[in-house]
Order: sequence, then C-alpha cells, then structure tokens
Amino acid sequence: MPTTATQTLADRYTAAFAGSKRRFETAKGVFPTGVTHDARMMDPFPVYITHAKGAHKWDVDGHQLTDYFVGHGSHLLGHCPADVVQAVQDQMAKGTHYGACHDLEIEWGQLVRKLVPSAERVRFTGSGTEATMMALRLSRLYTGRPKFLKFHGHFHGWHDYVTVSADYPYDAPGVPGVPDDVARHCVAVPPNDLNRVEDALKADPDIGAVILEPTGGHWGAVPIRGPFLKGLREVCSRHDRLLIFDEVITGFRVAPGGAQAFYGVTPDLTSLAKILAGGLPGGCVAGRADVLAFIEPRAGKPKMKHPGTYNANPLSASAGVATLTRVATGEPCERANAAARRLRNKLNELFEARDWPWVAYGDFSMVRVVPNYQGARPSPTAGDNDGLVPFDGDVNALDGAKNMKAYYAMRQAMLLNGVDWWGFAGMTCCDHTDAVIDHTLAAFEASVKALQAEGF
Repeated sequence: MPTTATQTLADRYTAAFAGSKRRFETAKGVFPTGVTHDARMMDPFPVYITHAKGAHKWDVDGHQLTDYFVGHGSHLLGHCPADVVQAVQDQMAKGTHYGACHDLEIEWGQLVRKLVPSAERVRFTGSGTEATMMALRLSRLYTGRPKFLKFHGHFHGWHDYVTVSADYPYDAPGVPGVPDDVARHCVAVPPNDLNRVEDALKADPDIGAVILEPTGGHWGAVPIRGPFLKGLREVCSRHDRLLIFDEVITGFRVAPGGAQAFYGVTPDLTSLAKILAGGLPGGCVAGRADVLAFIEPRAGKPKMKHPGTYNANPLSASAGVATLTRVATGEPCERANAAARRLRNKLNELFEARDWPWVAYGDFSMVRVVPNYQGARPSPTAGDNDGLVPFDGDVNALDGAKNMKAYYAMRQAMLLNGVDWWGFAGMTCCDHTDAVIDHTLAAFEASVKALQAEGF
C-alpha cells in the first residue's frame, strides 16, 4: 500500500480498496445509501468482503483483515467453524424449510433451556428484533399494562416501540416514522440509576415491564454490572413489573448462560439471537412458562398470535445446535473474554507509554476506545468486568454525539493496517489468539499516528 507525504487517509484508502469503491458505485444505484445495514455506511465507501475464516476475512482486493465485527456479534466461534459448516451442509442437502415441525427445533430449544436460567419455555423467532417485539407484547398481555421502561442508549432492534431513546439525543421529541401514540408507550431513563427507575414505576402504573441490555446499551458503551442488575430485579419484583433481559448480544457471549447466569440475576423474559443461531438468521424468547402461556389457546384467556415463516427453520436450527453444543463447554466464552481482556489492557499500556490521550475499556469480549480522553485509566490488570468506566459512566459522554469524520478516519486507518475495527469499538471471538491481538496492537499504534498526522 504505497503512500506519499501528501496523501490523506482517505486518498490511501481509496487507492488500496479500489475494488470496493467500484462495487459501491454500483450499489448506490440499487440500495438507499448504497448499503443494506446502517452500520455498514462508511465515508467514502464501505469495504466489500469475499470470504472469512476464524478471526479473519478477505476483501475483494485481496487484503486479509482481522475482524472485530464478528458478524455483528454473532460469530463467537469465529467465521466458518468446521462443525457448524458441516452441520449446515448436511442439513442443506435434506431441506431448508419443511413448513412443518422437526427434530432439530426440539434439540435447539432444549439446549436453550439447559443453558439459560430464565428459559422455562422457549419460542423461536426470525430475528432479535422480532424477539424483543414478542417479549413486549407478552408483557402487555400478562400485566394488562401497555407501557414499558427502557434506558437511554439501549438498543432492542428497530421496531417502532423500542426506537425511542435508542440513540443520542435521548430526549428527542420523536422518532422519524414512528407515530407519537406508539412512542408514548415507552418511558426512557438514564442507565445505572435505580432511583430514576423506582420513581418512574411509582409515577406511572401503566408501565408493565422494564427491558435492558444487561451489560449496557449498544453492547456495553455504558457498562452495567451486577449490583445494578440485582437492584433492578428487586425493584421490579417489589413493584410487580416484569423484567426483560435483551441478551441478543450477551446471550452465550458473556457466559454460556448469558449475563443472567454470570451475575445470578434471573429475568422474567429473555430475548436472544445472533450466537443463538450460529450466525444464521434466528432469535427466540425464553422465559417464565406462565408468561409464554399467552401463546397457547386457553379458555377465557386471550391468545397472542405468532406466525413467522422462518421460525426455527431447519437450516438455522442446525447451526444453532452445533454452536450451542460448543458454547455449553464454556471454552468459547473463556477464550473470547480472555482475548478482549488482553487487548484492553495492552491498549492502555500502549496509550500510557506513548502519552496518548486515549483509553480502552469494556467488559467481557467487548472492547471500546475513547480518543481525546483526560482522566483516570483502568488498571493494567483489569479483569472481565471490573475495569474503570471513563467519565463515571456518563451516557452522554460515552454514547452521545459522535464525530463521524474521526470515526471514519479511524476505520480507514485500521483497514489500511489490516484490521476491520468498528470505528472505536470491536468484539472478539474464540479465534482471536495472542498473535492476532499483537497484530491488532501494532495496527492501533500505526493508526493513531496516522490520525495524529491528519490533525485528529
């Protein structure tokens, strides 16, 4: 990747990833914004991938890239693990969609019940968004209350009810495309403040449930930890409200049984996806039998209708069974957590040694970096969930307005150094070895220098 003193990061990126640029020019005539997921938007253009394996993927220009998107968090086992690939190939030859019940759905559901503490009953869906939508509909049927409470910055999919306060600014008067009479059913408060939760529940008897990402919104931008979860469980029980854990990201990633198993806090309902289906489309709601009973026809009780063409389809089920069988051993979670822990701590060593105003933080297998930071740093031996949280966990500082120019510059710099890093964040899988982490550290050092050279 040749460079000159006059080339900007964008110039270098455009020259090195010319094949992706050509494809994006075509895609702009097909898709709004040229991409098929908002997170894939990138200035001046996104990278196009041909194949992936383990902790790496390869783009159309032949670059090998260390991957920290890991399928938007779905690939705890890395890309194309042999046992999952074999299971899917075998099932593909048998059929992808029977339009009927099958053995794999039972085996898949039994694995969820074995691993997830809240899973008295399970109902499969097509995605994580569908799972949170179902959990909230079930909560309304069970409690008879139309509203729910969520936290600023917590993402629960893109359906109408949950988009309120998902992104900064959290006090925005409305969400484009969402009717006001739908949005008003959501009450949003800052995270990690039990007093605000209790005040809201006391003030509004129409709130029937509380939903959250149990390690923090946007996969840990503002970490949430055990004491808050335990307090929230107590508050919800005392006020007779349902507690919903959205473990679409954290389920099977934090620990085999998710954050609820790690922290010993059992919600009433849990939404799951991503790792659940081994990187294929699929989600589920797991929870109390008396709540999920509203899916069943019962005399004198309303029944929640739940179709869904691809619910528990055999192909996703085959990948899910193979993946959760490995997850149940505990090894994938341990390895992914250890890789992220090492990366966070080594990054902070690098930032301190270079006297750079950056900090790395995060919990379990999730890593975030903050530029232009002046403050205390986490201990160089911080563990999976005990490291310092910058800015005292202020949601507006950690998950507020974003400098997208700096975000894209960081992504370009890391790609030029062989790493696909999610702007200022990333997730690890069990194939992020010490050698992979060392390569990532070298890429960070070169990338920060490149950003500094451009005035960031």
